[in-house]
Amino acid sequence: MEQNPWWKGPFKVEGYCDREVHAEIKKFMHMPQIVALTGLRRVGKTTLMLKMVEDAVNGGLNPANVMYLSFDEFRGIGIREVLEEYEAIVGANLREGRFLVLLDEIQKLEGWHDQLKALYDVLKKNVKFVISGSESLFIRKGAKETLAGRLFEFLIRPLSFQEYLWFRKVKYRPIGLYEKELSRLFEEFVLTQGFPELIGVNSRDVARKYLRESIVEKVVFRDLPGLHGIRDVSVVESLLNILMEEPGQIVEISELADALKVSRKTMSNYLSYLEQSFLLMKLYNFSRGRRKVERKLRKYYPTIISPDLAFREDELSRSRVFEWMVVNQLNAEFFWRDAYKNEVDIVLGTKKPVPIEVKHGKVDTSGLRAFMTKFNVGRGYVVTAKTEETQKMDGKTIVAVPAFKFLLSAALENRPE
Repeated sequence: MEQNPWWKGPFKVEGYCDREVHAEIKKFMHMPQIVALTGLRRVGKTTLMLKMVEDAVNGGLNPANVMYLSFDEFRGIGIREVLEEYEAIVGANLREGRFLVLLDEIQKLEGWHDQLKALYDVLKKNVKFVISGSESLFIRKGAKETLAGRLFEFLIRPLSFQEYLWFRKVKYRPIGLYEKELSRLFEEFVLTQGFPELIGVNSRDVARKYLRESIVEKVVFRDLPGLHGIRDVSVVESLLNILMEEPGQIVEISELADALKVSRKTMSNYLSYLEQSFLLMKLYNFSRGRRKVERKLRKYYPTIISPDLAFREDELSRSRVFEWMVVNQLNAEFFWRDAYKNEVDIVLGTKKPVPIEVKHGKVDTSGLRAFMTKFNVGRGYVVTAKTEETQKMDGKTIVAVPAFKFLLSAALENRPE
């Protein structure tokens, strides 16, 4: 099979640069449970799967005992048929020995979770299954119940800034020695939007065509209609375009539904579908109580922004893009706004919340101070383009730090709870 070149000779993943999630996945490879990779198209799921092949072979597994298949190319064949064909080709018996089976884009196979469950229950002592899917909906809807206790799921996100530097093979530690270079590289990184294939691309037209045709159109015009029977995808497209052009909107669903001439329920469904396809992330207004959080305002940030917005030079556009990138890089879940319109862009953690304001231009700490007073928090941050300073007042500390330094900080490796 052409998808398995390691059967014929030495194998190495060409151009591979390490991903932060790789080390985490490796911890689970010795366990019997299925490893499932989900994430937006073009973020590197297939490359990670091929890296697992390389790891397994380098670790002593017979190359013939490793099988990879993408259902993007073989949609009409069942998993059992694939495995029977594999056994015939390499002369293997999956009930004897140790095997690694990787099934890419498995969501394209109807009823895949029932098929996989049956095979896993029989073969789990001998076969390690790794699967991938481009939409969380396929991994979770029905699969969570069918594969309960049999599945570890990993979300593969666009590149972090640190991973971008790894891809660029840039030396960046100690950070203080490379501040000018890192500041420039962060601006270049923003234009890639975290997609490996956009590294080094400086053309707005190329970025627009890549993001539109390789990612957005495939989800909006192919995946979502097939999943949900959406007849008029133009509404979904218009909704996504609005959010890609103005990231970080506090969305009132009824108003947005009226503007796009659909029902509130339909609008709520469309927002949910875009989230499940990793094109959208939702932030809740922070509160100590989970029930209060669910009832409060919500902000939406797209995973991809309009390339036109990304390449604009005016301060409003640069500020929007800067905030969008920091929110996405921190995988934020909360923002905060009170009745007096004091606001904080990001709140990390819940038990010991860390408030973070994002400012491309002038530093304003009024929202931070209001949050810190209300929730009795002693330390807050302002993520800036260049400013670096520390303010202390009434026993509270606010630290302004450039984005590149904040994102590379070792302190963020252990997220606050």
